[in-house]
Amino acid sequence: MYTFISVLIIITCVLLALIVLVQNSKGGGLASGLSSSNQIMGVRRTTDLLEKLTWGLAIALMVFSVSGTIFMSEGGGNQENSVVQQQLEDNPMPAAPTAPAPAPAPAPNQQPAATPPATNQNPQGN
Repeated sequence: MYTFISVLIIITCVLLALIVLVQNSKGGGLASGLSSSNQIMGVRRTTDLLEKLTWGLAIALMVFSVSGTIFMSEGGGNQENSVVQQQLEDNPMPAAPTAPAPAPAPAPNQQPAATPPATNQNPQGN
């Protein structure tokens, strides 16, 4: 049922986009090119029809969306787990790796590294 409602939503969206494109906008829109339909039905009747179709399709889109959500949540108990959920259950993640131990401090009885000889910072004779 969810697939059927999804198809209805797509059809409604396409029709709504076409109806909006045909409507007469401030700049004339695509409806200005359809002069023959304006002569048959009159400009005012064409505008009323397009406006009613727009509102009807917008309301239908909202109803289809809400009903699609309802049908999607109803089937939740009967559906299998997603592929990702199945992979997680089949291959559990390994335990988090532990941090490496810090290097041991040098023993206090060892000789310190040789230091360079001190140089005289103050020149004598000045």
